[in-house]
Amino acid sequence: MKCILFAFIMSLLHISITVSAQTVTGLPLRLTRDRLKPNLVSMSFERLMGKEALRVVKDSSVQKVDEPTFVRLEGIDFTNGTIQVKVLSRLLKNAPELARGFIGVAFRINEANSSYESIYIRPTNGRATDQVRRNHAIQYYSYPDYKFDRLRKEAPERYEAYSDMTLNEWITLTVVVKDRQAQLYLNNNKQPSLIVNDLKHGAGTSGGVGLWVDIGTEGYFADLTITNQ
Repeated sequence: MKCILFAFIMSLLHISITVSAQTVTGLPLRLTRDRLKPNLVSMSFERLMGKEALRVVKDSSVQKVDEPTFVRLEGIDFTNGTIQVKVLSRLLKNAPELARGFIGVAFRINEANSSYESIYIRPTNGRATDQVRRNHAIQYYSYPDYKFDRLRKEAPERYEAYSDMTLNEWITLTVVVKDRQAQLYLNNNKQPSLIVNDLKHGAGTSGGVGLWVDIGTEGYFADLTITNQ
């Protein structure tokens, strides 16, 4: 009888942990193949610098930039809260000259109308000798209507920022979303590196979360945590 009761209790604990991860309560999320959906990217699992990581590379057939090139997590519905993940990017051997190690997150992904918000980093810009490039180390964009080039032209400096970073190192991205505002914190910094006060799809939108890369990037993701508020 005691054995049966113990097994029953353990099964309840297992269910609780599984449901918590699926409903996003702040527990670390396991990046397993069955809960990931690649979109215009390839993915694989590797051990890198002591971490079990998800490797993501953009499909070479996608020539445009700031496209929905991400791995989306199944079963996630995110409106407000926090997305935290460690990222590391390298340049592919055949990366074009414009490659910057683009890597970040997409959120509030709406598959019905192919829209989402995104914040990403350009690690090669963090220590560039050109100050203008340094100022473009971090980027916000909104798909499909507000890609980086339109935002840079219409509102220069508002949706980009500088922060120290480089390739081939783990960088912790923490994106805090509240209604129409999103803030990006890097590593253990107490102040945000980027603040966006007018997310283009508005305050009431919700949707999935994706791990995003762009052209020329070999991107790695680990230690993902998502918390809904």
